[in-house]
Amino acid sequence: MALKIFGEHNLQNLHAARLACKQIGVTEVQFNNAIADFPGASNRLQKIHSTKDSVAFKDFAHSPSKLKATVHAVRQQYPDKKLIACMELHTFSSLTDAFLPQYEGCMKEADLAFVYFNPEVIQHKRLNPIAPEEVKKAFGGDNIIVYNDRAALESKLRSLNYDNCALLLMTSGNFSGINLIDFSKELLK
Repeated sequence: MALKIFGEHNLQNLHAARLACKQIGVTEVQFNNAIADFPGASNRLQKIHSTKDSVAFKDFAHSPSKLKATVHAVRQQYPDKKLIACMELHTFSSLTDAFLPQYEGCMKEADLAFVYFNPEVIQHKRLNPIAPEEVKKAFGGDNIIVYNDRAALESKLRSLNYDNCALLLMTSGNFSGINLIDFSKELLK
């Protein structure tokens, strides 16, 4: 049966749903018919744009474990595509220098990995400032590029080649106001 969802976490949830439905009398055929059209949870590996050879997803991933699982799921689903992953540090805990080391290696499966944070958000949350160099060191990996300026991030993303690409945009925020659907349509033509 073809599914619209992928990734180990989604498939584990699907299995749990199947077992729960079986307990309340839903037949295997009924379950399969219903799940065939299920697009997945909102903001979790949500396909926001695609072309003949490229695809863009947005995902709510922001914790280290979710970030790693999401990048891994896209890498597994699209092993032959260039994987460009971009995430925003936005939550209170993710913006602290004590928590940052937990992100080590989370984006190592991406070919290019961008991490964005807005210094104004840090200031608004009354946290200690962090430097892009600290973030890069915490994430580890030569594929990590850190931005704390939205315009610079957008400019860099616009400069890339998206042929045969999977673009992954991950945030619990909104990249300081970027409309991710419109932006992905601009990037993937």
